[in-house]
Amino acid sequence: MDDTNKNEGQSPAKKLDDAELAEKLGQTVSQNSKHLIHCLNIIGQIEGHYVLAENNKTTSYEHIIPALVAIEQDRSVEGLLVMLNTVGGDVEAGLAIAELISTMKTPTVSLVVGGGHSIGVPLAVSAKHSIIAPSASMTIHPVRMNGTVLGVPQTLAYFDKMQDRIVRFVLKNSRITEADFRSLMMNTQELVLDVGTLLEGDRAVELGLIDEVGGLGTAMDRLYEMIENSEKRYADPGPQCGTQAMEDKNG
Repeated sequence: MDDTNKNEGQSPAKKLDDAELAEKLGQTVSQNSKHLIHCLNIIGQIEGHYVLAENNKTTSYEHIIPALVAIEQDRSVEGLLVMLNTVGGDVEAGLAIAELISTMKTPTVSLVVGGGHSIGVPLAVSAKHSIIAPSASMTIHPVRMNGTVLGVPQTLAYFDKMQDRIVRFVLKNSRITEADFRSLMMNTQELVLDVGTLLEGDRAVELGLIDEVGGLGTAMDRLYEMIENSEKRYADPGPQCGTQAMEDKNG
């Protein structure tokens, strides 16, 4: 059987070689390693319901969400490394990605390099273990909205509810206190044109927002530890599962 026939029936993602996967989707899978780790990059601006300008570096949630589903169900992938260097972006899209990562059974580690700003904060804490590079930073500020905004009480109530969703998620997935987080978020003494706080690596760890300061080597060590100390994500299929079950039914 030639290579053409072998590839028939495969999804487009399966047909992509490693170089194409890295170039088009910002993802890599290392094959010759102690454990099979999938690297998922979240960089630039999180693109949600609206397409951003072509000159913007973006991460599209319609690419990330299917990738997370594939990683979670792929038994060969033993761990997920989420690399973050983002300025933020669409709140609902970013929070949706963070929710999915936080509920995965796959061992997950996030590494903030450069920046994990705005909605990047929930994304950073969504992994089972979070790491920030010494030179990286994170901006915490209230929810903002571009475009036309109606100056009515309902708009403010909507903003409050959305902000509460983010606060609850961050508190659930980190060790920071609500008082500290809201104080950082509403700080008026630090950012020139905004309300909020810019945190560097050591300070983020001191407040309990991020688990530790480190780099790529630290992230891989934590992933290996989690993989080697964790149980199987899913039970092995029994004799009645899959093809065998279909044969029994048809028989």
